[in-house]
Amino acid sequence: MPDTLYSEIVTRGDDAFAFLQGQLTADIATLTGTGEMKTAWCNPKGRVICLMTVAADDTDYRLTLPTELADDVVQRLIMFRFRSKVQFEVQEATLQSLGIETTADDWLRDKLRAGVAEVWSAQSEKFTPHMLNLDLLGAVSFEKGCYTGQEVVARTHYRGATKRRCLRFESAEPVTPGDKVAHDGRSIGEVVNAIGNDLLAVVPIEKSDAALTVGSVDLKHIPLDYL
Repeated sequence: MPDTLYSEIVTRGDDAFAFLQGQLTADIATLTGTGEMKTAWCNPKGRVICLMTVAADDTDYRLTLPTELADDVVQRLIMFRFRSKVQFEVQEATLQSLGIETTADDWLRDKLRAGVAEVWSAQSEKFTPHMLNLDLLGAVSFEKGCYTGQEVVARTHYRGATKRRCLRFESAEPVTPGDKVAHDGRSIGEVVNAIGNDLLAVVPIEKSDAALTVGSVDLKHIPLDYL
C-alpha cells in the first residue's frame, strides 16, 4: 500500500470557516488548538461522498481524505463555493505527516476492528452517516444548523429510523468490498471494508447475529465496543 494513500485539502480564505461549516457534518467551531475531528461531506440526498479528518491550522483548515477522492472532492466543493472567499489546495499526506507509526495496512486494520469505516471511491455516495455509525463516532452534529444533506440526516436521527448499521464480522475466507451480504439466500447488506478475514458490512441491526453469508462464505458477528 503506497505511502501517499491520503491527501490533504488545505482550505483557506476569509470565508473558509463559514463555507466548511455549511458543508461538513461535524461542528468545526468546536475545534481547538491542535485537535482534529472526524467528519463527512454528504450530497443533498444525505449520502456520504467522503469521510475526512479536519484540523485547524492557524486560519487554514486541513481536510485529510483518500487521495483517490481528493481531486474530485475539490472540484465538487468549488461548485458550492459561489461567491465565498475560499480556496482549495491538494497536498500529499504521508503516513509520517499523519502521525501513523505503523504500516498503512496495520493502521487500516486497526481502524476496521474498531468499527471506523473508510470511504473510498467504490463506497462514495452509497451510505448515509447513520449507516456508517458516524453519529455514534462524534462525526455528526445535530445542533449546529444547516449543511448539505442535513435535512435527510436529521430526519433519520430524530425519527429513530436507523435500522441499518455498519457492523464488524469475521469471514471464513476473505471477501471483497462491494460484495453482498445474504440471509436465507436474500441480499440484505453490503461489505464496506475488508482486510483479510476482517470486514465491516452495512446490514439490518436485527440481523446482526443471524446466519449471514457472502456468497458461500459464512460470517461471524464481532460486537463493537461503542454499539
